[in-house]
Amino acid sequence: MKLNTLVLGIESTCDETACAIVRNGTDILANVISSQIDLHKEYGGVVPELACRRHVDILIPVIQEALETADVTLEDIDIIAVAHGPGLIGALLIGLTAAKTLSIALDKPFIGINHIEAHLYAAVMSQPEAISFPAVGVVVSGGHTALVLIKNIGEYQLIGQTIDDAIGEAFDKVAKILDLPYPGGPQIEALAKTGNKSRFSFKPGVVKTNPYDFSFSGLKTAVLYAVKGQRGEQASILESDPAIIHDVAASFQHAALSDVVKKALLAAKEYHCNTLIFGGGVTNNQRLREMFDEVNPDLNYVWPLLGLSLDNAAMIAGLGYHHYLRREVGDSLDLEARTSISW
Repeated sequence: MKLNTLVLGIESTCDETACAIVRNGTDILANVISSQIDLHKEYGGVVPELACRRHVDILIPVIQEALETADVTLEDIDIIAVAHGPGLIGALLIGLTAAKTLSIALDKPFIGINHIEAHLYAAVMSQPEAISFPAVGVVVSGGHTALVLIKNIGEYQLIGQTIDDAIGEAFDKVAKILDLPYPGGPQIEALAKTGNKSRFSFKPGVVKTNPYDFSFSGLKTAVLYAVKGQRGEQASILESDPAIIHDVAASFQHAALSDVVKKALLAAKEYHCNTLIFGGGVTNNQRLREMFDEVNPDLNYVWPLLGLSLDNAAMIAGLGYHHYLRREVGDSLDLEARTSISW
């Protein structure tokens, strides 16, 4: 691999269309993201068909903007990297097809990237110094929640994962119960700051088959019952006491985040890791960061920069560089989009 390797990354797993140009895995020359929040907020969540149509409309302009921002041409690019899963199948196919087309047209290697692995790499590429492995990876996003033993970049062992809702998904669904706008995570966090986390005794689910697995579906349902009754038919308690929404938000958030903190620290102890690496949009929750510091301030917590915490293509391009460096060969153009990818 040449001294200064340029990777063009494409991200289209859900509702962000993104393209980035990254040099040598960490030097971000451009990181362009086109969000679709305006398109989906009236529905309270992502509508796959609308997301795909927007990807089709905006992907080429986003790629062009990334090239212009980085002040490079397509001919300067050495590797094409793209998220090929997990995600919405239609959305994935759009980005994957674009990446394959560029690979053929430019005669450059093509690398398919696990979007969730890239979220963890986003924190690694955010650091000024190299990270020591092994470490425990903590994925907390809108679509995924998992604990992973990171032996090295590209070497992982799944420790635990959600068996139903992801934590970010649970935040969005609770926000919808409380008639809050999408996305719900920031709304819940803001309300929780002035709420009583002990007002409601919400608890996350217990997965008996694996103490490191997560279950947030029952927690979401407990919030629904507390607000609207066992059948979800009674008048909302928010109508009689609007201020109680702060307590509901605080109680829910505390229950959900405490589960992540407890299991992540337990995994770090069992696997003898002093470093925890975080990935996903829920890493922006400041209360989550505070709780880790409060429970165990002696561990090394590696958080992604704000611009790399949500879905983006810089993490795809950066990780693509490392995968190619290890393998020295690209993926076959037969590589398929995957709605789920095992570790």
